[in-house]
Order: sequence, then structure tokens, then C-alpha cells
Amino acid sequence: MKNDKLKEQYRINERIRVREVRLVGDNVEQGVFPTAQALKIADDLGLDLVEISPNADPPVCKVTDYQKFLYQLKLKQKEQKAKSVKVVVKEIRFGPQTDAHDYNFKLKHAKSFLEEGSKVKAYVFFKGRSILFKEQGEILLLRFASDLAEIGKVEQLPVLEGKRMIIMFTPKKAGVVPQPAPKASQRPIKPPKKVVVATEPSAPEAAVEEVKEDK
Repeated sequence: MKNDKLKEQYRINERIRVREVRLVGDNVEQGVFPTAQALKIADDLGLDLVEISPNADPPVCKVTDYQKFLYQLKLKQKEQKAKSVKVVVKEIRFGPQTDAHDYNFKLKHAKSFLEEGSKVKAYVFFKGRSILFKEQGEILLLRFASDLAEIGKVEQLPVLEGKRMIIMFTPKKAGVVPQPAPKASQRPIKPPKKVVVATEPSAPEAAVEEVKEDK
């Protein structure tokens, strides 16, 4: 189906009905030629005449292998698709009186969304007079940000838009996870430095006493 769509985009050979064309391609004389002559040039080379720019005056046609031409177009489309980054935003809704069970359930989902590379838009919806609890909603969203700090970065701090207070998160880039410092009991014990005391062979006791006096 995709190949059919590509084929429909370009007229080739006898389907080109204009009087003259501007010829381009490898190993051909480039310039404006009557269409019949351009077709003969392509045929002599065992190639196709492909209309690549129909809106030009005159239309631009390329002498090329049509199947190879379509294959190269498909490769370019794949490259462009690979380069384009599709941003997915997942929404999570809270109420100002969200209980612990519901909060933890939504926190778990938010973590999975961020881990898969999606952005997260979390908001507290204030219905009716619950707008009076907007400070409580802000506290809830800031707590949410704290709980997601390891894997999500706050892109937008809580802001009130109509009846919704919104906060945005974006995934943190994968990197080296900092290791916690070892506890005192786990730290390697350094061996004491050796103190070499120069002594005279004839009087060892006097040398030791002298070091003690320095202390």
C-alpha cells in the first residue's frame, strides 16, 4: 500500500504529457528538452524518466532507475521518522481530597509513564466550592513532585488554570545513579601509619625515650 502511494506521487515515462521538460540526472546532458527526446535519452540508457517537480516551468524530470528511486525515497522517509521525536503526554487527575490509596495508585502510574519516556501532566480538579482548598491541592502536587524526583523533572510548577491546578513533569535522562556514602561501620579501616624511629645500635632505649619526649 505504501509503495502504491509513492508510485501515485510521480508520473513516469509515457505518463508525462507535457511538451518539454528540464532534464536532470547522472551521465545525462542537463537542460530543457522536448519530452519525446527526453524519453529517448532515458530509454537509450535503460532507465526511466521520472517527473520529480511537476509544478516547475518546465517540469523537472530525472533520468533514473524508478525502482531504485522509490527505494531511496523509502529510506529517507524512515530516517526522517527516526529523527522526529514524538512527545507523549499522559494525564493524571486528582481531587483536593485524594486519599492515600488513590494517591499511591496514581503515583505508581506516573512512575511507569516517566520510565517509558512520556511526559506527565498531573492536575487537581476543583469542583464547585472545592476551589477553597486550592492550597491543599498545591501541597498535594508538590508532594507528588517530591515522590517523583528520582525519575522526573518538574517542567512547570503548580499553576492554577480555571478549575485545574497543573504541574508538568518530563523524564530525567538516564545517567549514573549516585551511590550513597558508606556508613561508618562499612568504611574500610585504614591501617595506622608506621613510624620508623632511627635508633643507634649502641643505645636503643635512649632513642625510644627521646620520641616520647617529643609527644
